[in-house]
Amino acid sequence: MNAGKSTNLLQVAHNYERDGHRVVLAKPSTDTKGDDMIVSRIGASRRVDVLVSPLDNMRERVLALGGIGLIACTLVDEAQFLTREQVEQLRMLVDEDRIPVMAYGLRTDFQKRGFPGSIALFELADTLEEIRTVCRCMHKATFNARLVNGEMVFEGDQVAMDGDNEVTYVPLCGPCYQQEQDKVGK
Repeated sequence: MNAGKSTNLLQVAHNYERDGHRVVLAKPSTDTKGDDMIVSRIGASRRVDVLVSPLDNMRERVLALGGIGLIACTLVDEAQFLTREQVEQLRMLVDEDRIPVMAYGLRTDFQKRGFPGSIALFELADTLEEIRTVCRCMHKATFNARLVNGEMVFEGDQVAMDGDNEVTYVPLCGPCYQQEQDKVGK
């Protein structure tokens, strides 16, 4: 959280399009923040070409927008919300259709557990690049703490959107995360 993933994705899309290339932007419908828009915390936003439900075939949805040779790259925001099958379909876009895919998302949830899409990406991606952010103590943040009405919580559903029902997230390093977890006795 707060590392600039969506901002980075939008910049990559701009760079491809500046040079005249067709880019497909996608995100899972699980991410209700911004509805059918990719929204960056610094204010940049853009409508997606593919808003994918958990039952959709990612490969088919992307290929329906232009197909092989016409799409230079597929960019996926909030990839942690993809299903394993959808990550495998993205892998097919790369291997069989020769369309590069860049997927941006979180590694773990607020309980330090992997999301299904993230786990599949760790298993299937050619390369992984970390976009770093810092904790309040200025060390590298590796975890995302969930706040509800300003209080840190360590239990609840895996998915709760930032901004919904007074839910926000804050990036923390391991020691600061543990310190907060110890305060609530979980």
